[in-house]
Amino acid sequence: MDLAVFGANGPTGRLVVRQALTAGHRVTAVTRRPDEYPLSSPNLDVVSADVTDPDGVGRVLSTGPQAVISTYGVPYSRDEITVYSRGIANITRAMTAHGVARLVCVTSTTVGTEKAPGESLIGRKVFLPLLRNVLGRTLYDDMQRMEEIVRHSGLDWTIVRPGGLFDAAEPTDDYEVAPGPLVGRVTSRADLAETLLREATEPRHPRSIIEVITRSGTPPPTTFLKEAFGIGG
Repeated sequence: MDLAVFGANGPTGRLVVRQALTAGHRVTAVTRRPDEYPLSSPNLDVVSADVTDPDGVGRVLSTGPQAVISTYGVPYSRDEITVYSRGIANITRAMTAHGVARLVCVTSTTVGTEKAPGESLIGRKVFLPLLRNVLGRTLYDDMQRMEEIVRHSGLDWTIVRPGGLFDAAEPTDDYEVAPGPLVGRVTSRADLAETLLREATEPRHPRSIIEVITRSGTPPPTTFLKEAFGIGG
């Protein structure tokens, strides 16, 4: 299957590309810095484009991939964040223009407003409001705008919401994927990548918002500082 992966040089995007190549798919990896891309394969094309540039996105999708996977993202910031909504608007318009129907993209469980089962009182009343409405407000506001654009795009879409992300080289085989809210707050990047690839190639939840939560493995606390604020590169 021919896949286009936006955000391909991010930590989740690289895992998606690697897993896709291992599975025998042909991949167009979209990144702003193609010269720095660490993967290579006869089935891999690495192209330069910024999701906020509609012409660049259009050139990528004019080649006719069968599905698009979007994994791009930015750290928390006090400044207004618009890259999620601007980027997905460009992607969905270009997909429509070039007849590409299948879109799988990433947001976060923190965007959801439903009460998660088993959530502690401190988590529900202190941690999550602090995360959603203070530390990550500008980011999650834009993710919410992104979800609205996707849901009204007319495409065959699936939005995947992971919990707090931590690095793992391989899928754990111990994670849950379903419409939320699910019990749990963390997600392995490898499990997320496997979920994105499966949804793109074997659509299991069309026009649905799903969560992916990892059940085994406990990441160190510094993992989430790195994820949220870009600490540690």
